[in-house]
Amino acid sequence: MPHKKPERSGLTPFFDPRSIAVIGSLKEGFFGGYVVIKSLINAGFKGEIYPVNPSYREIWGLTVYPSIKEVPQRIDLVLIITGSKSVPGILRECIQKGVRAAIVVSDGFAERDEEGRRLQEEIVAIAGQGDLRIIGPNTAGVANPAKGLIPNPYEMGYERVKEGTIAICAQTGMINPQAFPYGDLRYGVSKICDFGNKCDVDECDIMDYLERDPLTKVMTLYLESIKDGRRFLKVSKRVTSRKPVLILKSGRTGQGARVSASHTGSLALDDRIFDAACKQSGIIRLENFRELFELPKIFAYQPLPKGNRLGIITFTGGVGVLAIDEGAKYGLSVPLLSPRTRKKLDAIFPGLGKRIVDIGPPMAVVNDYMSIYSEILKTVTVDPCIDSIFNVIWTGPSGEFIEEYLKIYRELQGNRVPVASWVYGPRLDSINEMSRRLEELGFPVFPDIEMAIKALGVASQYAKAKGGDQ
Repeated sequence: MPHKKPERSGLTPFFDPRSIAVIGSLKEGFFGGYVVIKSLINAGFKGEIYPVNPSYREIWGLTVYPSIKEVPQRIDLVLIITGSKSVPGILRECIQKGVRAAIVVSDGFAERDEEGRRLQEEIVAIAGQGDLRIIGPNTAGVANPAKGLIPNPYEMGYERVKEGTIAICAQTGMINPQAFPYGDLRYGVSKICDFGNKCDVDECDIMDYLERDPLTKVMTLYLESIKDGRRFLKVSKRVTSRKPVLILKSGRTGQGARVSASHTGSLALDDRIFDAACKQSGIIRLENFRELFELPKIFAYQPLPKGNRLGIITFTGGVGVLAIDEGAKYGLSVPLLSPRTRKKLDAIFPGLGKRIVDIGPPMAVVNDYMSIYSEILKTVTVDPCIDSIFNVIWTGPSGEFIEEYLKIYRELQGNRVPVASWVYGPRLDSINEMSRRLEELGFPVFPDIEMAIKALGVASQYAKAKGGDQ
């Protein structure tokens, strides 16, 4: 029987459950139901938690039930962390109980062998007998920091994930809290979702859900395959008209596609077809794993640029030239500043009012260069010929300018143009502190020149495409 999907998105119980049942081993350790319950409690989950295991009576002060049928209350979400062959029976009990959402952490399905594939088809058929949706199998699950929902089956090493507006979803547990340092990130996330094998809930379902999620401003996805090409194109076209969608897809090569099939048990889409689909639908295609976490920052915290005209403020002309070359890849141009801006900059220091505003020369002459830096930055940001700004920050030998930079950036909050920053200097601790504190103010800092320019470039391309759709 085909899996009948309910009319509503069906994903709300995954991300906003009032009650969760955790089925599996409750033995203390690095992985399993014990860790899930501890993670939920530490993250501040306010809903009900029902551990299920016939070998226990109590854990973490909670009553443990021998089976899901014995839980007297309603259950919104079930996490299953058992051997694969016991999953079908548990899902049947879930349907009898009226459960609408199940996360099957268990592996041993289509990613393993033909027997596992048949078992996966069986659980899909079982779910289709009710309104039960499945994430997984072979997944590390989901997270919703705003609700204290961190049901992570692996030990994380920290308790909280900062709330934010970036949703990160993938066909890998490498984006989940046990694998990525969300506890140390300077920005927050709205949702995390590992699809696993995608036997039911897939990329189209999650885009549907996140499109309507008021906490999500931008979504990034890592995919190894596309489940339904036509639906993907239809959904992504609609969603990208409202929110940016950034996708990293593996399987670009024939060998990569074959290996991805063994990872999640799904067939990869021809890379050329996927690339065409991205261009047609307005998806921003990513090139590497780091971009999955870096590039969405420009959309989460800065306004969209009104055009492709890039302003550059730097301490060295060489960086400016590199920025021009990199910007050209994304259609960014570096215009002459307006006559008024050039005149004002030249009054601050002769020769400063050029395409690349290079603070290096005045630094060599003006002892307290920060006394003119604020005026330079403010002058360029209000120039009518500029749509976005790449700003370079030098921290100094001991981070002595950090507080002054922060004061200047605070005055830029609410500015009309997006600002992407790159921080450099002789001490890594000063660079990290400057970066952290800038991002806490809402100004994204990127790890290198190329990433900063790409962020502004894809933001410009998205704004142009979105404007064309309106």
